[in-house]
Amino acid sequence: MTKPLFAIYGAYGHTGRLVASELLARGAELLLAGRDAEALRTLAAELDAGQRVSTRTAAVDDAPALREVMTDADVLIQCAGPFAVTGAPVAAAAAEAGCHYIDHALEPHHVKGVFDTAQATAERTGAVMIPALSFYGGLGDLLAGAVSEGIAGIDRIVVAYAVNGWRLTTGAKNTATHLFAETERLTFSDGALRAGYVEPRNAVFPFPPPLGPRSMIAPFPSSEVVTVPRHVPARAIDLMLSTSAFEAAEAFDSEHIGAVERAETDFTIAVQVMGEGGSVAGQLTGHDLWRAGALASVEGAVRIAEGRGPTKAGVLAPGEAFLAEPFLRELERQGAFTLTLSGKG
Repeated sequence: MTKPLFAIYGAYGHTGRLVASELLARGAELLLAGRDAEALRTLAAELDAGQRVSTRTAAVDDAPALREVMTDADVLIQCAGPFAVTGAPVAAAAAEAGCHYIDHALEPHHVKGVFDTAQATAERTGAVMIPALSFYGGLGDLLAGAVSEGIAGIDRIVVAYAVNGWRLTTGAKNTATHLFAETERLTFSDGALRAGYVEPRNAVFPFPPPLGPRSMIAPFPSSEVVTVPRHVPARAIDLMLSTSAFEAAEAFDSEHIGAVERAETDFTIAVQVMGEGGSVAGQLTGHDLWRAGALASVEGAVRIAEGRGPTKAGVLAPGEAFLAEPFLRELERQGAFTLTLSGKG
């Protein structure tokens, strides 16, 4: 039986390198893709995996080259942000080619766009497509699913990210700049997804010890407003990000630091679910948010390639595609974070 071929688009960025290294550690064969041929060749040499790694040049505005990558690959992991620029053409090419697809998007408009434009094509071609299976968005979505399991009459879900030591890559910096300048925000309230201007506010979220209450940016423009309602029947979803994520002067001046320094992040993702019987909570705590996101996308891609993924094709939220708590427990076993659920240890 032929081994599945995993393509990584934007492979020479920080996240793409982490994804490539993790897949190679699992014995995978890789197709590294992106617009910079020299950067691809350099990365392939650095990975030093011989015939297990090949490269292909494909710019986001080169539809034939993208289709060629998707036709050859079994699963694609899209790591090239900002997804407001790169997302639509890569996702469309995957859907049309029947190539399974996972991306690292944070941007809610891109995630909504994949659901809106690729669903019918992916169902027809047999592609499983999971946008936002990464640190921001994906882990919040899965944690919301795990905490909400068995809870009736959910009125409100709060997903709060506390991040310290975040050092943005070029793609992350461009994404953050775009998101916080955006005036057409997506929010979820009264059981419906809404678009329009939302006045940012300061809030305080009561993280469990040892963090305690933290000053937060609200609403945080992340993709859970699009994905969580697909598998959790909540009336409202609130997203928050700690102001500490951007307090360090070097957060936006760190595009060229090394991988070791970039890994020095501490994070907690906390979810509160308010239902008919009161509230329940859960949290993920760990170090190196970049690695946590890479492990999430690789675990999803490997499961799909091995036939352990969703039983239906189409565009799916992370918590639709996989059972939330078992998926998170596997990432915990891999050292991505520590998972704590109320009443579950």
